Amino acid sequence: MKTFSEKTKEAREALRLNQQQLGELVGVSKRSIAAYETTDTKPRGNVARKLAAALQVSVDYLLNDEITDPKYGIEKAPYIEEARDRLGNKAAKEMNGLLDQNLALFAGGELDQEAKDAFFEAVMKAYLKCKDEARNTYSPKKKGE
Repeated sequence: MKTFSEKTKEAREALRLNQQQLGELVGVSKRSIAAYETTDTKPRGNVARKLAAALQVSVDYLLNDEITDPKYGIEKAPYIEEARDRLGNKAAKEMNGLLDQNLALFAGGELDQEAKDAFFEAVMKAYLKCKDEARNTYSPKKKGE
């Protein structure tokens, strides 16, 4: 098992970036990158997502010491980000959970990327539709409506 620090340094070196260059890609200082690589310091939220994107790995891989595949869950990222953009961080966590839970349906079999994308898209549409309907049904009505 590799730690966040080890994964960060290894991925940076594989891309032949120095700490300064990675910091510029992520929008943090060289000092922050050095801290990520040498201490137990982990970035939060948006910085973690930017770091993973710059390193071309998934956030799940970076932040979870038990995950060994750098691309683990990377195909979920666009759907999680869409949920975050449209409905916030709570929705992004819910979308991540939904996608993880539903992937168990395919345990033991392999799906090609096109099938995964179609599945993720369907889950996303259903989730957003339910959220919109709940908002319309349960949001307080303004006077005059």
